[in-house]
Amino acid sequence: SSEEQLHGIKEYHLLYFGSNSAAICIHSKQYIVIFTMGTALSGRGRRKGGRNKIKKYKRATWLGRRAKDTDQIQDEIEKSEVTGVPADKFEYDDELPGGGQFFCVETGKHFADAKALADHKKSRYYKRRCKGLKEEKYTQAEAEKAAGMSKEILPPAHAK
Repeated sequence: SSEEQLHGIKEYHLLYFGSNSAAICIHSKQYIVIFTMGTALSGRGRRKGGRNKIKKYKRATWLGRRAKDTDQIQDEIEKSEVTGVPADKFEYDDELPGGGQFFCVETGKHFADAKALADHKKSRYYKRRCKGLKEEKYTQAEAEKAAGMSKEILPPAHAK
């Protein structure tokens, strides 16, 4: 609307033109007119949910924060029982939270300190994960059986 008004005025001078605003002088009176260009917010970053429709972004990040599967955790626990080395012991690493010293085996997460780990072990997420780990491990044989690919030998349907 402000741009349409300017086209009707013959004498105006553009004093300042920034990324989202412009200062205009019309007959020695100064007016500040704001032109909105695109959907960017000036100085406030991106909009909330601004990437929710970007397919490439979704494909790249859909596995980013995924937790370990129960099968993987059960394998780690079995391996630690066989070797005798606890699964929650890590060498000090600056990259990990708490230097990698506070690790929860059941959920596969690192924590910054002992209090955070203790609070986590009281959480609903931890308790549900522990309950799921107590169940029997899902094997390839069970998957084939469920799909009808049984390997059992059946008697002939029509005996001669």
